[in-house]
Amino acid sequence: MVRLDKWLWAARFFKTRAIAREAVAGGKVRLNGRRAKPGRSLNVGDSLSVQRGEEEFAITVVELSVRRGSAVVAQTFYNESEESRNRRELLAEQRKLERQQHPRRERRPDKRQRRRLVRFKKDGQDS
Repeated sequence: MVRLDKWLWAARFFKTRAIAREAVAGGKVRLNGRRAKPGRSLNVGDSLSVQRGEEEFAITVVELSVRRGSAVVAQTFYNESEESRNRRELLAEQRKLERQQHPRRERRPDKRQRRRLVRFKKDGQDS
């Protein structure tokens, strides 16, 4: 038996246990289609829906662990559905295209550029 928040942290869905606990308490994680508490026991075969920012994962628990290891090991703790993976990749591609369509905002002038602007404006007022 493993606590839900500990498993989410060990499976590297969240960076800290505190963040995992807040996500579960805030309703961002659903266990078998229902809202769960952070201390809820997790079993092999349970299905989870994890919302992290704009990404949503639909996974099935394969292995229980309370130890946080490498990302490669953490990925063996669960199986993500093909539909979930495809949906996440499609949304990521859409976000990437949206960013490319909108030009980046130019940065503010640095000190040298500001001095030149002031000089230019000052010279233009004398005429």
